[in-house]
Amino acid sequence: MGPGNKDHHPALRCAVGVFVPLITLTLVGRLDLAVFASFGAFTGIYGRNEPHSLRFRSQLRAGGLMLLVILFGTLTARVAQQWGTGAVEYSWFLTAATTFVAGACSVVAAFWRLRPAGSLFHIFAFAAIASIAAQPPLWEALLVAVLTTGLCLLIGMSARVVKSHRTPWKRPPPIRHTAPERRAAWLEGGGYLVAAGLAGTLATLAGERLGFGHTYWAMVAAVVPLVGHSTRHRVRRGIQRIAGTVIGLVLLAGILWLSPAPWAMVLVIAACQFGAEMFIARQYLVAQIFVTPLALIATLLAARVDPGLLLRDRIVETVIGAAVGVAVVLTPTAWARLRAVLDPS
Repeated sequence: MGPGNKDHHPALRCAVGVFVPLITLTLVGRLDLAVFASFGAFTGIYGRNEPHSLRFRSQLRAGGLMLLVILFGTLTARVAQQWGTGAVEYSWFLTAATTFVAGACSVVAAFWRLRPAGSLFHIFAFAAIASIAAQPPLWEALLVAVLTTGLCLLIGMSARVVKSHRTPWKRPPPIRHTAPERRAAWLEGGGYLVAAGLAGTLATLAGERLGFGHTYWAMVAAVVPLVGHSTRHRVRRGIQRIAGTVIGLVLLAGILWLSPAPWAMVLVIAACQFGAEMFIARQYLVAQIFVTPLALIATLLAARVDPGLLLRDRIVETVIGAAVGVAVVLTPTAWARLRAVLDPS
C-alpha cells in the first residue's frame, strides 16, 4: 500500500460528480440516460492533484475528448440500427471500432499528458454506449453528458472558494514534446491497438462459441497492464486486475442479494467511486474491488440484464483481457532474450 497524498480530496470530488447527475436522473425517472452521465463524470478523474489552472486545462481537454467518444459511440449504434446490421457482424465491427478508439485516444492522452494515462476510460465509454440497443434521443443523451462534464469542471474548481486550498491561477505553459517523447506516444498507441484488438478478437470468438457477451470488458482489461514504470509493475497490474475483479464480484453479489432500490444503488455507485479514487494511486488491487461493482451496477441501472450472466461475463472477459495484456507486455522482453540466444555475438 503506497502512502496517501490527500486522496480523499479527489475521491470526494469524483463521488459528488457522479452522485448528483445519477440521483437527479433517478428522481426524474430517466435511468436510461444514466450511462451518459456516468461517462461524462469521468472528467473529474483527471487532474487529480494538479494546481487549479492545470487541472482545469486537463479536465477541459479530457472532458472534451470523452464527449467526442460518447458522440461517436451513440452515432455508431444508431447507424448500425439504420443499416440493419446483424448481431455477429456488429460484434466484429464494434471490436474493430473500439480498437481504433483505444489506439487513437491513447495517443491523444499522451500528447496532452493526461493523467490517468492511456485510453482505458475511452474504450469503456465508447463500447458500452455503442452496445446499447435502445438508444435514447440524441439531444437528451448529449445534454446529460455535457451537463455532467460541466458539473465536474465546476467541482474541480470548487476548492478555490476556500482560501487555504486555493492555488495561484497561472496560464499553463504549452506542452512541448521531444522527439523521443513523440515516438514513445506513438509506440504506446500501437501497444494499445495491439492489446485491445487481440483481446477483443479472442473475446468475440469465445463469445460466439460459448455464449459470452460484453467483449469490450476484455479490451479494457487488456490495456490495464500497459500502464506502469516497469515490466514487473505492469505484469503485477494484470494479475491484480483479475484478483480485484473476483473479490469485487463477491462484494457485488452481496449487494445484489439485498435487492437495493435504484436510489440506494446510486449511493453505492458514489461510495464505490470514492473508494476507487482513494486507492487507485496506492494499491490497484484494492481499487479494483470498488471498480467492479461500480461498473456493473451502472450497467444494471441502465438496462435490465441477468445479474448472474453479468458476473460470469465479467470474470471471463477480465481473465482473457488481462492475459492478453500481460502477454503484450512480456513479448518485447521475450523477443530480446530469444535474439540474444540465437545471436550471442
